[in-house]
Amino acid sequence: MIPSGARFLIDLYEQVKYNLVYKSYFGGNKMNAPEGKYAWTATVGEKGQIVIPKQAREIFGIRPGDTLLLLGDEARGIAIPPKGAFAELFGAAFQDRDGEKE
Repeated sequence: MIPSGARFLIDLYEQVKYNLVYKSYFGGNKMNAPEGKYAWTATVGEKGQIVIPKQAREIFGIRPGDTLLLLGDEARGIAIPPKGAFAELFGAAFQDRDGEKE
C-alpha cells in the first residue's frame, strides 16, 4: 500500500511529466494540479546553483537577498519551507520547555 502523501507525489510527478511532454511537442498546457499545489523544474548550474522559477518567487514572496532554509531527507528529498520558517525554528530552539525564552 502506498501512503497518501507518496500517492500525491506520484500523481503530481505523472502530471508534470505529461505536461512537459505535452508542452514540448504540442505547445499546450494541460496540467491539472490541485488548487494551491504547484510543481516546477530547476536546472542545477556548474556551481550547484538553481534558479527558483519566477512564478514560485512571486507566489511565495521570495526576493533577492532572502535567506531560505533547505531541509533534506535522504529518503524523501529536499524541501524549502516558507520564508519565515527559519525564524520560527530559531525562536523555538531558544525557548525552554514552558515556552519561556531563556
